[in-house]
Amino acid sequence: MKQNKRISNTPKYLFAEIDKKKAASIARGVDLIDLSIGDPDQPTPKYIIDSMKKALDDPSTHNYPPYEGTKDFRTAVSKWYKKRFNVDLDPESEVMSLIGSKEGIAHMIFALIDPGDVSLVPDPSYPVYKVCTILAGGTPHMLPLKKENGFLPDLDSIDAQTLKKAKLMFINYPNNPTSATASREFLEKAVKFCKKNDIILCSDLAYSEVCFGNYAAESILQIPGAKDIAVEFHSLSKTFNMTGWRIGMAVGSKDAIKALAIIKTNVDSGAFKAIQKAAIDALNGPEGFTKGMNLIYEKRMKAMIDGLNSIGWKLDHTKATFYVWVPVPKGYTSASFCEVLLEKCGVLVVPGSGYGESGEGYVRFCITADESRIKEAIQRIKSEGIRGDQLKALKN
Repeated sequence: MKQNKRISNTPKYLFAEIDKKKAASIARGVDLIDLSIGDPDQPTPKYIIDSMKKALDDPSTHNYPPYEGTKDFRTAVSKWYKKRFNVDLDPESEVMSLIGSKEGIAHMIFALIDPGDVSLVPDPSYPVYKVCTILAGGTPHMLPLKKENGFLPDLDSIDAQTLKKAKLMFINYPNNPTSATASREFLEKAVKFCKKNDIILCSDLAYSEVCFGNYAAESILQIPGAKDIAVEFHSLSKTFNMTGWRIGMAVGSKDAIKALAIIKTNVDSGAFKAIQKAAIDALNGPEGFTKGMNLIYEKRMKAMIDGLNSIGWKLDHTKATFYVWVPVPKGYTSASFCEVLLEKCGVLVVPGSGYGESGEGYVRFCITADESRIKEAIQRIKSEGIRGDQLKALKN
């Protein structure tokens, strides 16, 4: 079979390849410590599962759902945004259900990018932004995220010719993979920049509720005037340990939501109504669950960062996300360091190069594993003589 050019030029999806490495290691009998993919290891809360069980017994959930999501779900989203961010949303025109935020991000690109158009993509970043731009026939213009800039893109560095072709710009704070956060000043600048250049600003807010200490992430829609040009993608996956449920939402610009609806009505038939019912109860549920999960993550994060710092790294403590963005020791590439950790230590992490060229020289550790396993991973790395401050000979 001859594939079309778009498929032929599309790289294999990073996490599909990670899954293959994981399966191969387990098949060899490795006691694998998986610190790769940001998939919560704790179960979905019981009250959400109970809601789903009840909804499954309701025959009214068994038929096709509304394409844009049920009215009750969209209303619950608008109320949650008001409570969490003090943002007003019209559930009729400014909210749409998604089969997970990944699907919505991909379809938004197809809704707005024509061949020859440009999307402004952070580098490193979630691979979907770049890959789906290519699949839509557009050109991703990569914006390097550098440590010296707080892993924020330099918007002033974009040339005028690129700006003329730009239709979309992606931001993602709290950030995957760097765990960086964005200031109100940066968010205001991003909105002003996109308004000036007639660019739709796509904010991926998947990690807004995974925050530590007194830090609380902001929505781009909290910036005055943002709804004119911004659409935000959010998901229940990380907030409520619902990654496999596939339920999320796009909110914001009426025009962007309307364009997304044209794609979705022609491509999918909406999210299962029983899942939407459970998601409503999740959004309306007790705040204590998220706070309790974040306390667990905060302890794990401290164990991870303190542990790596004890063997030569100099990492700052993060404010949000599951991730630790770790420079590789001298003499390694991102990929070769991942191979060493897997083969020598039985520890699976993700190469930063998989998130873009600017990710080279880093690997991403994830804390979705028990604290005891995180500490064991650090001990295994230490036992092999691997340090962050220098290259040492490894044991044979």
